Amino acid sequence: MGELREKDQLLVKEEEDVEVSVWKYVCGFVEMAVVKCAVELEIFDVIENHGIPMTINELSAALACSSLFLHRIVRFFVHQKLLKERSSSDGIKSYDLTPLSHFFTRHGEHSMVDLLLSQSSPIMLAPWHYLSGRVQNGPPAFEAAHGENIWEYASKHPEHSELFSGAMACDARLSVPAIVDGCAGLFDGINTIVDVGGANGTALGMLVKAFPWIKGINFDLPHVVSVAPEINGVEHVCGDMFEAVPKAEAAFLK
Repeated sequence: MGELREKDQLLVKEEEDVEVSVWKYVCGFVEMAVVKCAVELEIFDVIENHGIPMTINELSAALACSSLFLHRIVRFFVHQKLLKERSSSDGIKSYDLTPLSHFFTRHGEHSMVDLLLSQSSPIMLAPWHYLSGRVQNGPPAFEAAHGENIWEYASKHPEHSELFSGAMACDARLSVPAIVDGCAGLFDGINTIVDVGGANGTALGMLVKAFPWIKGINFDLPHVVSVAPEINGVEHVCGDMFEAVPKAEAAFLK
């Protein structure tokens, strides 16, 4: 009897897990959309700059928005571990950042804001609606959505190109320190390195800073390197990787 009851409980748990998964697939976009909302309103930045946890009324006043609507979003963030809820001795609730939400502040060392804004932009979301067509031997999804490939589109739309380069820089700020810490020996004896498709040079700049004897060549399309910032030890070179790549002792592709 006990064994049957245990099996029934397992079946119920399995059905509940399936239902949860269904809702995740149906509403999967919600998490990205709400975090994008927080980034656009600078909710996490306001709390960080305030220095101490903020109540809903304090936060809504700072953001000049409805405390009612803001409270709904904040509850979602608490559930998703993007904010921590604290209660004072008199029961007043306030909200503070978590290790996760620090990644979505604009000026944090490991900020992922540009990557989030890039991937959640209408430009980058539109191709997903053409995925089934691509699987059925249709044109590449980005081309189907916008009439040209992603690089051609970026060359004609500077704002998108800048955001895309910023997104690549977000990735570099997370991945390059791991390369420096875990693979430092690979760079011994290398005097020149070319980053193929290096965007604004963030990744290469971090490598050259860590290994200052290396001369870096940041190689990307003309519309990308033309607006890349000056970086000590890095030369920006424009071109097409499918035609030729600048000579160096090592190539970096990420």
